Amino acid sequence: MTIMSVARPFAKVCRAFHAMPVKIKRAYDKPSLSDGQRVLVDRLWPRGMKKEDARIDHWLKHLAPSDTLRKWYHSTDNWVVFKKRYFKELCTPEAGEDLNTLYQLMDDSDDVTLIYSSKDTERNNAVALKELLDGMKKPPSSSGPAKAAAVPGRVAKRRPS
Repeated sequence: MTIMSVARPFAKVCRAFHAMPVKIKRAYDKPSLSDGQRVLVDRLWPRGMKKEDARIDHWLKHLAPSDTLRKWYHSTDNWVVFKKRYFKELCTPEAGEDLNTLYQLMDDSDDVTLIYSSKDTERNNAVALKELLDGMKKPPSSSGPAKAAAVPGRVAKRRPS
């Protein structure tokens, strides 16, 4: 994977979208017309929710954190590290396709609402994704070999012997 393939999904994030930011809403809250396009950003369908009651227009499963990351977060409750790892997961090709779909929805629709099912209304993947889309967070960066290779003329520093 090259640095360009990692950065590509975030290229559109940096540009300004329309004035209307995305909204977030819990799947178990009653849908309203002001929600506009309702986009489910969870990997699993909300427990006990009938599809006709949810009024989901799009289900972008690859925008959800992996099961491994989700379970890790529930065991540690480390929000800062969760977001950093979640943003890195959004660099996958599958997530990139779903991000492009979301960008298109944002360009084509006046209102877009990210739908999630977590009980925690302040710390969940929809909140983190909204921060990224609203431009509050920078896309993930690397400090490893990929970043070093991307900077022309950069030479690894060596300790004096």
